[in-house]
Amino acid sequence: MSSSSVARCCARLTRSATTIATLRSSAISLFRQTTPAARRWESTTTASTNPKISGIVDQISQLTLLETADLVSSLKTRLNIPDMPMGGFAAAGPAAPAAAPVEEEEAAPAAQEKTLFNLKLESFEAGSKPKVIKEVKAMLGLSLVDSKKFVESAPKIMKEGVPKEEAEKIVATLKALGAVASMD
Repeated sequence: MSSSSVARCCARLTRSATTIATLRSSAISLFRQTTPAARRWESTTTASTNPKISGIVDQISQLTLLETADLVSSLKTRLNIPDMPMGGFAAAGPAAPAAAPVEEEEAAPAAQEKTLFNLKLESFEAGSKPKVIKEVKAMLGLSLVDSKKFVESAPKIMKEGVPKEEAEKIVATLKALGAVASMD
């Protein structure tokens, strides 16, 4: 290859590299001009078309964290919304216990019958320890090691706020396995 052919080849490569870089930068600038710059959180449109609702949403979004917590507690008291246990929905049990406070308020003057119970594992037979550990593991969703530690630390509260029917079933199941459980 002669030096002139090498020079021509390098000149072509330099021109094509410059052209690619120019095309790339112009495509990027064109893309930036055509796409909207607003992000979801910068959106000026509201999901609700009701001006009353959008006004409330605007006011709530300007509250501090402490003011929001105060708002939530005020709404709970005004609307008679009971506090949920910290375990979440899985620990709360089925939807039927949510109606229990209303029934309890209606039945309060007649008789104070307890509807929610705390289950406590009192003791267990030494021979039935593996069965009790498996049942506690399945009931509480613990690992095998945690279930073993839980059973060995008896007497200990297993569940809180359990409806009467479910509590009786659990006590009967544990009794059949050789454990002693109580409803408080």
